[in-house]
Amino acid sequence: MSLFKARNWWSTILGEKEEFDHGCLCLANVDNSGNGQDKIIVGSFMGYLRIFSPHPTKTGDGAQAADMLLEVDLRDPVLQVEVGKFVSGTEMLHLAVLHSRKLCVYSVSGILGNVEHGNQYQMKLIYEHNLQRTACNMTYGPFGGVKGRDLICIQSIDGMLMVFEQESYAFGRFLPSFLLPGPLAYSSRTDSFITVSSCRQVESYKYQVLAFATDADKRQETDQQKLGSGKRLVVDWTLNIGEQALDICIVSFNQSASSVFVLGERNFFCLKDNGQIRFMKKLDWSPSCFLPYCSVSEGTINTLIGNHNSILHIYQDVTLKWATQLPHIPVAVRVGCLHDLKGVIVTLSDDGHLQCSYLGTDPSLFQAPNVESRELNYDELDVEMKELQKIIKDVNKSQGVWPVTEREDDLSVSVVVSPNFDSVSQATDVEVGTDLVPSVTVKVTLQNRVVLQKVKLSVCVQPPLELTCDQFTFEFMTPDLTRTASFSAYLKRSYTPSELEGKAVVSYSRPTDRNPDGIPRVIQCKFRLPLKLICLPCQPSKTASHKVTIDTNKSPVSLLGLFPGFASQSDDDQVNVMGFHFLGGSQVTLLASKTSQRYRIQSEQFEDLWLITSELILRLQEYFEKQGVKDFACSFSGSMPLQEYFELIDRHFELRMNGEKLEELLSERAVQFRAIQRRLLTRFKDKTPAPLQHLDTLLDGTYKQVIALADAVEENQGSLFQSFTRLKSATHLVILLIGLWQKLSADQIAILEAAFLPLQEDTQELGWEETVDAAISHLLKTCLSKSSKEQALNLNSQLSIPKDTSQLKKHITLLCDRLAKGGRLCLSTDAAAPQTMVMPGGCTTIPESDLEERSVEQDPTEQFTNHRHLTADTSRPVV
Repeated sequence: MSLFKARNWWSTILGEKEEFDHGCLCLANVDNSGNGQDKIIVGSFMGYLRIFSPHPTKTGDGAQAADMLLEVDLRDPVLQVEVGKFVSGTEMLHLAVLHSRKLCVYSVSGILGNVEHGNQYQMKLIYEHNLQRTACNMTYGPFGGVKGRDLICIQSIDGMLMVFEQESYAFGRFLPSFLLPGPLAYSSRTDSFITVSSCRQVESYKYQVLAFATDADKRQETDQQKLGSGKRLVVDWTLNIGEQALDICIVSFNQSASSVFVLGERNFFCLKDNGQIRFMKKLDWSPSCFLPYCSVSEGTINTLIGNHNSILHIYQDVTLKWATQLPHIPVAVRVGCLHDLKGVIVTLSDDGHLQCSYLGTDPSLFQAPNVESRELNYDELDVEMKELQKIIKDVNKSQGVWPVTEREDDLSVSVVVSPNFDSVSQATDVEVGTDLVPSVTVKVTLQNRVVLQKVKLSVCVQPPLELTCDQFTFEFMTPDLTRTASFSAYLKRSYTPSELEGKAVVSYSRPTDRNPDGIPRVIQCKFRLPLKLICLPCQPSKTASHKVTIDTNKSPVSLLGLFPGFASQSDDDQVNVMGFHFLGGSQVTLLASKTSQRYRIQSEQFEDLWLITSELILRLQEYFEKQGVKDFACSFSGSMPLQEYFELIDRHFELRMNGEKLEELLSERAVQFRAIQRRLLTRFKDKTPAPLQHLDTLLDGTYKQVIALADAVEENQGSLFQSFTRLKSATHLVILLIGLWQKLSADQIAILEAAFLPLQEDTQELGWEETVDAAISHLLKTCLSKSSKEQALNLNSQLSIPKDTSQLKKHITLLCDRLAKGGRLCLSTDAAAPQTMVMPGGCTTIPESDLEERSVEQDPTEQFTNHRHLTADTSRPVV
């Protein structure tokens, strides 16, 4: 922020919600008045043209009604306004207004008033040119050395320079190697146009070269006609500045020399007539506009440069002479003579803040009061510090690091899932093998307490589950309104989702007195879809490759009571066994022991055990809660199925590596395809016919390879997404079994879920393997570390795809080993210290050296057994 502020001489706000740019401001004696006073001409993108002549009674006054001479609605956006000698037969100044498809030249005149209303001003159209191309900007000057008149040159969006000799169109030329239009200026001393191309270099074109070059209107003629119609457009000189330019100004205060000023994105250049750099200045801020003007010192030039920090800098060549603070970000700056006051700085912002200011300072009358000095009692300060530290420590222990703040319920959200299927299934474009895929209706109800704005409801479920509609918008203009959104959910693809839970997220803005636009807030509500949506009852299977046994401390419950909608038979001998057939094709069998308090889940696919296992534990908890039993607990005493889990990890990683190889091969074929295209294009452009040398055959073969590789990449991405869903299901199952095995609390299970499930979807840049490996390594070096030496090790901050999964599998095995030895998962700093390892009953000690040397092929799951019973921490879903 500048120490000095620009002194406001006169200011006003133009229109409402209008936009302006650097070409929308001009200062000139447009009405050709005898006193020679400048007028402020401003055009906007909304099509309004305004002319001001400020006459403030005192410094800092706002605009009065008499200050605006004229306001006209031109109907078309105003891109640029300029004043010059644009009418033949007279040297009077006229106003040129550039629209996107039109150039208009007006005369502005004033009529002396005989009554108290004052003078009247009017604007008359002299002539106009309808443009065949969309204009970008323009410049004017005595092209070709003409005397007493100005010609206009317009640059179009597609790089054509159109020259108008006042009322008539002269010619049009296309700039070579054009991509995007840049700033344009005319140098009268060298009779040349100067612009900055998309190659980030300053280019100069002589007017005579433009006049005798090939006409742009004849570009579609034959080559023989082109050779006879004119010369090729050749650039006079170029200078590479290495950045895009914001504006160009030509300054010539004497006939002996002129300077070309170029304002870049980070540098400010001053060039000679021949393109050599006279000086340059590196800017430490982002500029927005500039204006060179004459200096009182001979041989130097002053420059006004505005930036996006609302500061106006005044440079004398490369030396900073002054810096002043503006109330807005200027996009255009001019200097003129207003109301007999010379050197007034006029600035315009993009939102229409127009200000006339001057440089200077006002004395400050504020004096800082004297500070009372007293001697410090260090003993009292120590006592006060200890009391404050004790209060802070007690608050952190009771409430955690962040204080819990109560918030008023602006909006209540509730979700109800229909217990029955839709009478007519809403499933569309399904890829499931069954004939009919069921759908279930979900209703979300929103009720507001206050007026809310921009209420948006977003619903998401885990793929391959799909919703008929997942985005809703509501308006709550009055309190106590109720809105309901209904949609259907169904299974779209032929594999099992990792979760049945969904989320309804509501974002809204609550307006306040200080913020009428509203404060953004978010509320979310969870719901659970029924199990019967993705599976059907079937005959149980006696054999299976994968089995999981869950122990409980209560007598077994009839499966018909737990799963009333999945009973295939009503015989009494079927109450202890039940079959589930997923719509994706796999089967899961659930058995309840008649003699012991155990339940077994078995299937041919390891990942399919997750949904039935979690659903079993959830329904058992609900059943015993209804019975009034509070000490119900589940446990897992079998071997941890890490080997089956590692096979899914290897399959997912293999698909990632295949995808990377296919993308590399596709990139190589694409480069080869473009190279063949360039060679064929060169052959076709050659005037002398030459044989293709089988380039067309090679192009066709490469094209087929590119298409085949693109299909292979797309197929691999689909397989990778499906594999990642299965991996998430298996990860949920492993976390559940670890929690039951080691009696982990809800917070500890949340830490495991954050470590094993950090991503909702993985990509080639950031995948599941490297992310989980970094999270587990962090746990092993913090809360599960055995010594302070391990805590001192630094982790690699950059994540990259590993060469194989051996390190990840070793870390997962080591994590289970540390938990088996009594390790405690905690993210607080106090719990990160090394702890005394206490071996629970039934666990076998694994030497650390043996663990590090164990090969990947050995089964690490046989070491982890525990016969303790513990309470399951699976929480009920929020509905």
